Amino acid sequence: MIYLFSSSKYDDVLSMPIIEFKTLQDSIDLSNYDLLLFTSKNAVVLMDEISKEWKNIPSIAIGKESAEAISKLGGNVTFVSNGYSENLSYDIKQKFANKKILYIRPKVVATKHITDLTKENIDIDEFILYETICKKYDISQKPPLNSVLIFTSPSTIECFINNFKSLEEYKIVVIGETTAKALPQEIKYHISNTPNINECIKLALKL
Repeated sequence: MIYLFSSSKYDDVLSMPIIEFKTLQDSIDLSNYDLLLFTSKNAVVLMDEISKEWKNIPSIAIGKESAEAISKLGGNVTFVSNGYSENLSYDIKQKFANKKILYIRPKVVATKHITDLTKENIDIDEFILYETICKKYDISQKPPLNSVLIFTSPSTIECFINNFKSLEEYKIVVIGETTAKALPQEIKYHISNTPNINECIKLALKL
């Protein structure tokens, strides 16, 4: 059995949402910005709930899923990174150094590559839109041992451990290096060549 800890539905895997999102804002002033920066599809969906004006501003997306969410909701994707925040940071410096950017982000972020851009004279503000919360499961709902577990963020690992304690005796697939760093040191894992969920599932099917 393959478990994907996401609310999104995909063929060949069992989706088990293990995180949920609490919106921290109910309005936003976008009048001073040239670009919006989204690093997750969750940020896109929650932004659309508090304002429709974001669709009038070009958006930078980190990864395919974020870009698809922007397009699906009627936004304008001007650039898509390859899914790694350190590469996106470089791309912003090279392509958008003269733009005023608003970074739509969760309360806790896994890396500081983007927030540190202000130290390099990039005009980027942060808007903390939401926080990530662990969903609660009974221990009886723990996936059977030897299942393949797909983790798409450090938060999904944290919430799995909060619910089920141990990651031992599972096959682990992670979406990228930042997620991998959230695993306990003793846990072995497999990492997808490209940081998107479809590639994770392809890898999981081979295990």
